[in-house]
Amino acid sequence: SYTEVLIPEPQSASLLPQKIPLNIIFEDKHVIVLNKKAGMVVHPAAGNHNNTLVNALISHCGDSLLGIGTEKRPGIVHRIDKDTSGLMVVAKTEKAHKSLSKQFLSHSIERIYKAIIWGCPKELNGTITTKIGRNPSNRKKMTVVKIGGKTAITHYKTKEIIGKIASLIECKLETGRTHQIRVHMNYIGHSLLGDPLYGGDRKKIPYHLSSFLNNFNRQALHSATIKFHHPETNSIMKFSENLPEDFLNLYKTLKIQK
Repeated sequence: SYTEVLIPEPQSASLLPQKIPLNIIFEDKHVIVLNKKAGMVVHPAAGNHNNTLVNALISHCGDSLLGIGTEKRPGIVHRIDKDTSGLMVVAKTEKAHKSLSKQFLSHSIERIYKAIIWGCPKELNGTITTKIGRNPSNRKKMTVVKIGGKTAITHYKTKEIIGKIASLIECKLETGRTHQIRVHMNYIGHSLLGDPLYGGDRKKIPYHLSSFLNNFNRQALHSATIKFHHPETNSIMKFSENLPEDFLNLYKTLKIQK
């Protein structure tokens, strides 16, 4: 005897397709690599049901989305914060989604971010290993915790000391916890410039920089490099993107300060 199993055709996503410009770096039948602009939410949630990356991808891909589970939708295997810019990889098929998810779980996907932090770390290069959990006094924030939480590991390198007030750093993520780089840099006393949640006291900003930084209303964080194995061919795929204009302007402004 045998049991007949009927697999339903993937249904159209319940989410609204919306034509929103995307900066696609690479695309085939299996994956999309894109450079997300700062200000774009990745996935619909409370307060952001439309105009998200997922809405844009459903519109962009159309029938080339083969479906994740029983729904024609893109497979989001990692996220970057709304106000962080840079590279993401997204699955277009169930097989690609499973492969990329497995790579993230095994930490075999390489992700390198660039950030501008206040001051200069005593150790120019290092590894930060902590547990990160929800901040009990502010549910929108994460924090380093001693009990509970999840292990978070960030490797950082100081690429350039910018004057006496800031540094350009490169962070390689071994794990991918919510707000990980932002929490870790704040934890060692060097929060990211422009960070509204973890940026510290804005009253301490030098007067001659305050007007410029008030207009830079996001954390100075950019997903610059991503490397993974293609879910179908297993070949190594590596992509890098330059700093966006607003980030570059911040860097140049800090460079000329005395």
